[in-house]
Amino acid sequence: MQTQIHQAQTPAAAAKTRLWGRRKIGRYAVSYFFLLLISVIMVIPFLWTLSTSLKGQDEAIYSMPPQFIPQSFTLENFATVWNSLPIPTYLWNSTVLAFFGVLLPVIFSSMAAFPLARMNFKGKQLIFLIIVATMMIPGEVTMIPVYLILNKLGLLGSYTGVILPAAVSAFGIFLMRQGFLGIPKEIEESAVIDGANVWRIFLSIMMPMVRPMMATLAILSFIGSWNNFLWPYLVIEDDKLYPLTLGLYNLKGTFVTNTRLIAAGSVIALLPILIVFISFQSYFIKGVQSGAVKG
Repeated sequence: MQTQIHQAQTPAAAAKTRLWGRRKIGRYAVSYFFLLLISVIMVIPFLWTLSTSLKGQDEAIYSMPPQFIPQSFTLENFATVWNSLPIPTYLWNSTVLAFFGVLLPVIFSSMAAFPLARMNFKGKQLIFLIIVATMMIPGEVTMIPVYLILNKLGLLGSYTGVILPAAVSAFGIFLMRQGFLGIPKEIEESAVIDGANVWRIFLSIMMPMVRPMMATLAILSFIGSWNNFLWPYLVIEDDKLYPLTLGLYNLKGTFVTNTRLIAAGSVIALLPILIVFISFQSYFIKGVQSGAVKG
């Protein structure tokens, strides 16, 4: 029979343990308080927009304190926006732009990031540093040169002119490279021993293992493409090709602006983003956590 010896904690050690536990609880309480405060600050504009879109013409919008609960709910603003603008056409145009705005960055960024992460060649680090350095250049700086290039190529006024400049991004390459770097080298070596070539390793082994990063890049690309306003405004000339964000700009009148209609249009434009994010939020969280650990 084994004899177990239990050593009782001294009063000083017990007090120290309790003090450490209280400090830990206090740190958690402060962290959650600030997270909750930031969440409330971030969600208030959305709640105000949603509330404004559901208010009738006789209700005050800019009252102090703000009234988030409408006195009488109405969907008239949504009906007015839907009937006054070709919303289905704008939604389809935005869907086309967002589809290619997600597909191309994921494909091209992955293809560019894979050799930077898994292959050894001369100048690899220099190339990566140059790519990362381009992230410090504001988009407004390159907007005019890109516009002139597209004009020479005859791509203005088309979807191609909107999609092509955003087909690959330095941030996408950086994000996917972080995902590829997190894959153990032994997996790739085992595939090489089994006779797999580079394309087989890339498509069948590496890509499935970086799904969280791909989902993160896809969500960010979708949000950027769906909310894009300035570049389509410069490139697209035919209003029948307008995406939703550009089409809703027509709600702004020359002399009078109906805030309720603009709020209703903003809610319509926001719904697809919420649906996509909620559907892929688990992958997004995994991708952010993976990038934080490996970066």
